[in-house]
Amino acid sequence: MTKYQVVGIGNAVVDVITQSTDAFLDDMSIEKGIMQLIDQDRCETLFDTMTAERMQTAGGSVANTIAGIGSLGLKTAFIGRVRDDELGQFYAKSMVDEGTDFVNAPVTDGDLPTSRCMIFVTPDGERSLNTYLGISTNLGPKDVPTDVASNAAIMFLEGYLFDKDAGKEAFLQASRLTRAAGGKAGIAISDPFCVDRHRADFLRMIGDELDFVMGNEAELKSLFETDNLEEALTKTAVMCPLVVCTRSGDGVTIIRGDERVDVPVNTVVPVDATGAGDQFAAGFIYGMATGRDLETCGRMGNTCAAEVISHIGPRPEQDMMTLFKTAGLVA
Repeated sequence: MTKYQVVGIGNAVVDVITQSTDAFLDDMSIEKGIMQLIDQDRCETLFDTMTAERMQTAGGSVANTIAGIGSLGLKTAFIGRVRDDELGQFYAKSMVDEGTDFVNAPVTDGDLPTSRCMIFVTPDGERSLNTYLGISTNLGPKDVPTDVASNAAIMFLEGYLFDKDAGKEAFLQASRLTRAAGGKAGIAISDPFCVDRHRADFLRMIGDELDFVMGNEAELKSLFETDNLEEALTKTAVMCPLVVCTRSGDGVTIIRGDERVDVPVNTVVPVDATGAGDQFAAGFIYGMATGRDLETCGRMGNTCAAEVISHIGPRPEQDMMTLFKTAGLVA
């Protein structure tokens, strides 16, 4: 039976990227430079316009994190839901090819297609994102393999899945199986608006079912409906053993019991900020999984985030272990 150092559970989304023009965006009523959620009809219309030169990558927030951890050499798995269609088969194969076990077979009897984010890049470098969540939003407890969750040292959950009751139930099952076997479970809050919709459930999960929580300043403030970050940090730390808050250029705050560490960042002008939070989580969780102290975990997270914003795309392009060695984070 495989023992995993880190297992993630979240949306399995294929990023489909193509070059575009401003005129095309206008013709298709695509709002430039933002992410829009779209329905299935709109998805099919836009997907049909994408050129043969389009680029496809396996994406999704926690999936990106797990891929980053896997690239650092840990044994990883991802729990996610794809359809047995062209994009679903591509997604499953991509995760495996990158070294992460994709533990759910593509669904053969689903009504919804594989989730996708269609990204149109204009000559000025702006990325206009159109996301169809598709079959991944139907992930539920039956998609959580007991032998995987019970053999995870760390289980990492994606807050975006809180929008469906089945997703919450899947989280509870995954967390409880992992913790019952002696592992730890945590969550990426993912989105302050998702917190607004499900605040009571988030607070209950964080307070009763998890060992760590990761979020940015806006997400933690949203948990307690406050504009005071210190108040939000204090309240979260009372509920959860480990709190990690990213604050963009202001660094990272980590609280574990009476211990607080504030880790600064080196300012980097981003080429593409996509994936910064996902790869910060990858570096931090790698540090946790390998027994590093909190400051080193934070510095590992910052190093991974700085690398990913230096290029287009949500996953690392450089060898992160080499960068860790250069920064004195590993021997």
